[in-house]
Amino acid sequence: MIEFADSKPLFLPGFLVRHRRYHYRGVIVAYDLQCQAPPQWYEKNQTQPPRHQPWYHVLVHATESATYAAQDNLLADAEGLPISHPLLEVYFDAWENGHYMRNATTWQTWE
Repeated sequence: MIEFADSKPLFLPGFLVRHRRYHYRGVIVAYDLQCQAPPQWYEKNQTQPPRHQPWYHVLVHATESATYAAQDNLLADAEGLPISHPLLEVYFDAWENGHYMRNATTWQTWE
């Protein structure tokens, strides 16, 4: 059976976001229209937001981490300032008008 996401993505690659619960800032690298994480990962997650919504791969500011977050947990980042992350130059070409310009480098998604 084909399952469809309940909503369209609010954020695109290069957009800055802030996590509602954990308050980290980050930049969207890629997104899935619904959660593609394996059931084992999802069940071990501290929270289980609905799977049938967009989920985002986020580079977390001032860390070497990337995370996978549900749309319900993200807000547009009001600071509008660049972030610091060692993978920025791998996935983005420039910073323009408050967001990063995504390049063609493929993000390793859940498969």
